[in-house]
Amino acid sequence: MAAAKVTSLPQSTVSPEASVAAVPESTTGAHFAELPLDSITPNPRQPREVFDEDALAELVTSIKEVGLLQPVVVRQVGPGRYELIMGERRWRACREAGLDLIPSIVRATEDDKLLLDALLENLHRAQLNPLEEAAAYDQLLKDFNCTHDQLADRIGRSRPQVSNTLRLLKLSPGVQRRVAAGVLSAGHARALLSVDDSEEQDRLAHRIVAEGLSVRAVEEIVTLMGSGPQPAARSKGPRAGGRVSPALTDLATRLSDRFETRVKVDLGQKKGKIVVEFASMEDLERILGSLAPGEGQVLQKGLTAHAPEDEQD
Repeated sequence: MAAAKVTSLPQSTVSPEASVAAVPESTTGAHFAELPLDSITPNPRQPREVFDEDALAELVTSIKEVGLLQPVVVRQVGPGRYELIMGERRWRACREAGLDLIPSIVRATEDDKLLLDALLENLHRAQLNPLEEAAAYDQLLKDFNCTHDQLADRIGRSRPQVSNTLRLLKLSPGVQRRVAAGVLSAGHARALLSVDDSEEQDRLAHRIVAEGLSVRAVEEIVTLMGSGPQPAARSKGPRAGGRVSPALTDLATRLSDRFETRVKVDLGQKKGKIVVEFASMEDLERILGSLAPGEGQVLQKGLTAHAPEDEQD
């Protein structure tokens, strides 16, 4: 359908030698032309940063066999020079296929609104990873001075979705790389945003990957981390004979770091206790792996044996 639609536009074939003269000037609308590949440069606002190599190879094969069925969309930026608005993957594939010319729709985009529409269309159609999407939103907000509400309305998403996606740019570089690579999901990334310290973000991101933690488990861990070490004297006051020792507080901090969860150490007149908090059964098994290797499996077997019959089926 794309090819049929293109043929209804005014057509012209532009040779590399005559590209300047052959392209008619246009102040409104659009026209079709076959442009030299070398006369086109990628759009610096292109939201996609990673191109699937297998999908690109398939497109190259298709172009060699039947040609490019859907033209790219460009705008003229100077004599014989064009900038891509949509279709960088097609442009790359044509280069790899060894073509000299590429079917193109040349849009008159002196109006910023028209260019914004084209870029938003490209953003909506592209399969971007969460970081690419966030970077694209940020670029559009800066380039066109639009609000979160306006951007959300144009791309058919809610304002909170847009704002939460933009917040991903505040993650540590290490976490951003994991999100861009698809190792961490957007849900994991949003949960990590509640962790202010970048080193803590990186440590928890490593745990997510190593242990396969769910988003819910990460949210619970972050909640426990956010509660922080709270001396008993703040909430309940010291018990009779109870001692709040700097050494015990320091021990609790070291244990919290060691087990990556909140640990409390209390010492009364005759006895004391250590409380190790866990966010989920997965988290408990992880902690048991450090405290008492093998106990996690014993616990799991016990829970399975005592589970109601309808849960075992």
